Amino acid sequence: MSRLARFAWAVLAYNLAVIAWGAYVRATGSGAGCGAHWPLCNGEVLPRGARVATLIEFSHRFTSGLALLSVVALLVWAWRVCRPGHPARTGTALAMLFMLTEAGVGAGLVLFQLVADNASFARAMFLSVHLINTFTLLAFLALSAWWLSGGKPVTLEGRRGRATALAALCAAVLVVATSGAVAALGDTLFPVSSLTGAIWADLSVTSHVLIRLRILHPVLAALTAVAVVLGARRIADGCGTTAIRMARAVTSLTFVQVALGMVNVFLLAPVWMQLLHLLAADLVWIALILLGASVLAKPSSGSAREAGPSPAARQQTLVTRAS
Repeated sequence: MSRLARFAWAVLAYNLAVIAWGAYVRATGSGAGCGAHWPLCNGEVLPRGARVATLIEFSHRFTSGLALLSVVALLVWAWRVCRPGHPARTGTALAMLFMLTEAGVGAGLVLFQLVADNASFARAMFLSVHLINTFTLLAFLALSAWWLSGGKPVTLEGRRGRATALAALCAAVLVVATSGAVAALGDTLFPVSSLTGAIWADLSVTSHVLIRLRILHPVLAALTAVAVVLGARRIADGCGTTAIRMARAVTSLTFVQVALGMVNVFLLAPVWMQLLHLLAADLVWIALILLGASVLAKPSSGSAREAGPSPAARQQTLVTRAS
């Protein structure tokens, strides 16, 4: 593996860590640690006499800035090394685009004060957009690393059925992830002391809308998990050993994610479990994206010759010899 490919995987891993730290900011209610200021923190470049919440929020901004620089470095390096038409050029360019929109959405949360104890529906919608943007960023970072590691470009020729099935699974995972973001926000803003109390609150018509929306997440997650487990292997069948391995990875990670989700519910969503649950969701998403890249990979130019003549061609040869 080249140094550029290793760097691309490192950038992906670092961004996963930054995303987890961002979830920690939300879960601890530290999103207003720098006030309604961005990019400054409480009007200062380096906050002085900072509270714990300020330190948490400022550290997230600092690590996010490094994440932005890492994607810039990946983009420049890939465009200097890769030939025109290489898929990594497109992947890194789109990763850069969604890194910029990621920063923009994060800034909007702060500037519109959709942080800390804000329990508005607007905050839930903003968080959903934030999560979809984050997952899109991870997708292009993962694809860039995949292509820089020797992965083939994708093509839809002869694979439209598989591509449609993959798109449906990806859409379902995104829906579940956004419902999870809303559920996590409800857990943060309206903590409960018992599982029974949480269930009654979810079912009560007098509860806040963020509490009543929490019940959607486990239902959608269970249905989507079944679809992913059943669909991943079927999509990968006949597409080579790499696709089969990625399908197994998707299946295994989905089981882990479901187990973590159940533990998260029974433990009443402690912060550390929320972070593990989010990390597992990110890994399921990345594995699903790479499954798509392996299933839709363009065959090499010599694959037809290596496979030998088709059955029809062999039959025609036998007829010719017999005559």
